[in-house]
Amino acid sequence: MELQVLKSEPDMPLSAPGKSGRTDIDTRLHFAALVNSSNDPILTKDLDGRILSWNRAAARVFGYEENEIVGESILRLIPSDFHQAENELLRRLKVGETIDPYETTWTRKDGADIPVLVTVYHVRNETGDVIGASKIACDLSERKRNDESRFRLAAIVDSADDAIVSKDLNGIISTWNEGAHRMFGYSAEEIIGQSILRIVPDELRHEEDEILRKLRAGERIDHYETTRRKKSGESVDVSVTISPIRNGAGQVTGASKIARDISDRKRIERLLIQSEKLAATGRMAATIAHEINNPLESVMNLIYLARQHSVVEGKVHQYLVTAEEELERVSHIARQTLGYYKDTGSPSEVALHALIENVLAVYNSRLTALGISVDLQFNDLQKIVVSKGEMLQVLSNIIANAIDSMRDGGSLKISTRKVLGSSGDGIQTVIRDSGTGIKQEHLERIFEPFFTTKGDLGTGIGLWVARQLVERRGGQISVASSTEKESSGTTITIFLPLAFPISRLTTEQ
Repeated sequence: MELQVLKSEPDMPLSAPGKSGRTDIDTRLHFAALVNSSNDPILTKDLDGRILSWNRAAARVFGYEENEIVGESILRLIPSDFHQAENELLRRLKVGETIDPYETTWTRKDGADIPVLVTVYHVRNETGDVIGASKIACDLSERKRNDESRFRLAAIVDSADDAIVSKDLNGIISTWNEGAHRMFGYSAEEIIGQSILRIVPDELRHEEDEILRKLRAGERIDHYETTRRKKSGESVDVSVTISPIRNGAGQVTGASKIARDISDRKRIERLLIQSEKLAATGRMAATIAHEINNPLESVMNLIYLARQHSVVEGKVHQYLVTAEEELERVSHIARQTLGYYKDTGSPSEVALHALIENVLAVYNSRLTALGISVDLQFNDLQKIVVSKGEMLQVLSNIIANAIDSMRDGGSLKISTRKVLGSSGDGIQTVIRDSGTGIKQEHLERIFEPFFTTKGDLGTGIGLWVARQLVERRGGQISVASSTEKESSGTTITIFLPLAFPISRLTTEQ
């Protein structure tokens, strides 16, 4: 079998001797040597599709030795699904059409399929007629494996629960996985091409400058805990690992960031801290209760003796009675040690309106000094079963908070009425002030222990204790508030069932 000359320019005959005096045979031998030394499979076929030549690379890649395959149909290498396409190529070859390189699949001797990139050249005789074709079949297996590896990696990245993002050294986002979409709310279309600062809170933007500085120096940042901002404006606690991305020359061109949502862990940590604070408060409160009980008893005895004096009468007598009741309440609160003391007193029937008036009498001087008007609407005077001391503590906490929010004066409206609740008939008490109000983002935390909107002036336990006491008595407490200039203020609504729940009553007693 004689190897036909392969020509990259189909219309240039290579049969005549060149200027160097090389003969056609010399040229063919030269090209044959080049073909055999190629790393890519190269073969030739005639216009009927019979294989005429087969280089060493073809034998290595496809498994057929030259004596096994030469003379056989090219279709032996081509899966049956592609036979029609191969016949169409032969038709185009016969009419001299140019065939662009194409990707397809050929079959090895052992039956394994190999992805190949096929480049086709016309083979012409001395007169320029097309008598066959040469094919260079570049093995794409390695590239396909790399592509599949990249696709698998991309699929893993996209299916990860963590947010995985890449950016350039200017902080511009270049990739954004589905985990990032779920975590931050931005779709890839919305965020790619935007600055990473879009998810960084304003007060933490200095962090990004330091991160970029470390990245340019080739440093890696592991498990850095910080806060990021969602599309909704909500904050999310994250642990961030940042790695530099390098180009082929080893230069840092960007960074990949993996952000893990640690909100649940942070919430548990805060709860643990709160628990420890509560435990410490309990220990401290028990000590305080022990220390103040003796002087309290002495003062109460003195007030009792003063009240018994025959000269004391009228308003002075009433003041002493009120003072004695308030000191008794202080003593009771001390014994409770901020909720850690179990009240052994049996609930009794009390009139809520009387308790409210009692608390207002205590705060009367503050109300007057601040210019706060009081509007009372008691639409039901029916008594309910509660612990008087606990209820006074609840009402005192809420009214004190209302007064604190009206430093420049205002109005305090308190109403009671009978309503039907989820646990039966009860009394609803509404305490409404016209103070500064509570921001919406703080409302959901208003009953958490140690959370306060008063800064250093508040302990953050008043409303928490109030909620514990109300719910322990089978009731409910809720808050609504507005900071709008024309309608600012806070409304606390308390519902207490008329009868103390039997299950709770037996437990308490």
